[in-house]
Amino acid sequence: MPKTPEPQKTAKTWQTMVESNQALLLRKSGHDIAYWVERARAEGIQNDAQLRDWMRDQHGITGYAQYAVSWELFGYPDFMLQDADELIEGQYSQHPELRPIADALLAWASATDGVGIQMRKGYVSLHSPRRKFAQITRTTNTAVDVTLRLDAPAQGRLEAIKVRPDDAFDRRVRLTSADDVDAEILDILAAALDQNR
Repeated sequence: MPKTPEPQKTAKTWQTMVESNQALLLRKSGHDIAYWVERARAEGIQNDAQLRDWMRDQHGITGYAQYAVSWELFGYPDFMLQDADELIEGQYSQHPELRPIADALLAWASATDGVGIQMRKGYVSLHSPRRKFAQITRTTNTAVDVTLRLDAPAQGRLEAIKVRPDDAFDRRVRLTSADDVDAEILDILAAALDQNR
């Protein structure tokens, strides 16, 4: 069985997105988050809808750049303030018997060159330097699914799943115990990583 990883040392959290949105705001506007927060307060902005309208209509700033200001003004969602350990604990708190599956997959990701780990509230995504190639999600009370961006025939434990036409994650492996994280599964993950480099 693979060694249990130490996600707090290798996994990214929502803080990465916060920093990315703040950098986007700076690139789009030439001003940092403190400038926009001060301006919004001076304008008497009271809620997110007012902020979005004001930033779009008065300054041409839309999308993720707006989130940076909104979160700073009105508060961050609780899950965005959690570290990697808290995020993974939350995902498996009601189903601790499934946590070893995630730990085994994360151990592979931690030990594999070129794999980034991104913790989210309800799942963990695995990224190559180019893009996301796998997602680990506790999907039922008895299973963890690994969905993959992988061009491979659905055979053996690799299933085809129905997705939207624009969704490339149309392959899945369902795991019900840590013993399922075997050489076959690790080879499938490695193939998905290689295809998405």
